Amino acid sequence: MVAGYGQPKQMGDKQSMSRDSLCTAIGYSFTQSKLLERALTHRSYSPEHNERLEFLGDSVLNCVVAKYLYDTYPSLPEGDLSRLRSNLVNQQTLFTLAQQLHLGELLLLGDGERKSAGFRRPSILADAMEALFGAVLLDSNFIAAQKVVLQMYVPLIGQADAQMLCKDYKTLLQECLQGKRFKLPKYTVIATQGEAHAQLFQVECKIEQLQICTLGKGSSRRVAEQVAAETAYHHIEKIP
Repeated sequence: MVAGYGQPKQMGDKQSMSRDSLCTAIGYSFTQSKLLERALTHRSYSPEHNERLEFLGDSVLNCVVAKYLYDTYPSLPEGDLSRLRSNLVNQQTLFTLAQQLHLGELLLLGDGERKSAGFRRPSILADAMEALFGAVLLDSNFIAAQKVVLQMYVPLIGQADAQMLCKDYKTLLQECLQGKRFKLPKYTVIATQGEAHAQLFQVECKIEQLQICTLGKGSSRRVAEQVAAETAYHHIEKIP
């Protein structure tokens, strides 16, 4: 860390205690504290930031989750395993995990990012989570990183229905309509709310032939479309 770069250097005991709490929460204590600091450092704060660790952590995360799903669901084909992994290893899930850890409170951000509430931005928090996994790998080994990832992800997987997680409702809706020889739905963004770093999208899914119009909300257009498509799909299921 470069002293005075983007943020006052008075971190004090509170920062150390917060990092200790983070280590307790993830079940891992760093031998090299600089690696943890690097994982929490955004590029706006210092030239020694967390992007390379993020690259490494992304690979670790995908490998660990893929192996766990492969072992846990031996009957699922490759396509379903891929969809299941993509529904777990994504920005939204990482953002949710980061919020649970209060990771935003520990991030080292430049003045501009801090004033624009970058500590709440999904992309920044998700990247920091991946960097944290990468930092554990370098501080110890793959087994240690695997343990941290599984501690965070197994509860999520256990709470979910694998078959439901495998479903892509936009695809399901499209296949259902094609099977009934109806035109494909039209998705339209009808509203956006919030600041640029934390927008909420509202999307309309309209199926004119069936007079179905549903709404979906999400942190991205893609998420909102999936929510709207899911509601529309369930409407169609009820049609005789």
